[in-house]
Amino acid sequence: MTDPNPLPAPPPTPGERRLSHPPSDRFRAAEATRATAVPAPDPAASVARGLAIVVTVAILGAVTIVLLGGVLTLTAGLVIVAGLTGWGIAAGLRFGAGRQLRPRRRVVAAVVLAIGAVALGQLGLWQYARIEGGVLPPLEYLAEVFGLLVPGQFAAAAVVAWLAAR
Repeated sequence: MTDPNPLPAPPPTPGERRLSHPPSDRFRAAEATRATAVPAPDPAASVARGLAIVVTVAILGAVTIVLLGGVLTLTAGLVIVAGLTGWGIAAGLRFGAGRQLRPRRRVVAAVVLAIGAVALGQLGLWQYARIEGGVLPPLEYLAEVFGLLVPGQFAAAAVVAWLAAR
C-alpha cells in the first residue's frame, strides 16, 4: 500500500542535475499542434493531373473488361471490374485535382467518365468479337452475349463513382 503522506524528496546533492519539466512534455506539445493544424492543400494538385490519372484508370478499366469478357470469356467479374473502374476514376479525381474541382463538378465528371470507360470497354468487346468473326452490330451483340450484365456494369460504375467522388 502507498503511504498517503510520502516523505519529501531528499535535497539534491552537489552536482546533481534536475530537469525543469519531464521529457514527455515534448510529446504533449507536438500532439497539441497536430490537433489544431489544418491540412494544407496539395500544391501539386491540378485539374490536368486529375484528368491524366483518370484517363489512365479509364483505359486500364476498359482493357480489363475486354480481356476478361473477350479474351478469357469470363463474365463473373465484369461488374466488379466496372465498379473498381468507377472507384479508381473518382479516387483519381479526388487525389489528382484536389480542391481545384468543386465537389459537384468532381462527382459529375467521375460519373460521366466512369460510364465512358465502361462504354469504351463494351465497344472493345464488340471489336474483339468482330475480329473473331462476329457480324452483329454492337448493341445486338452486347444484348445477345452479355444481356443484363451490360446495364449492370454501367450502373455499378456510375454508383461507385458517385459514392467515391462525394
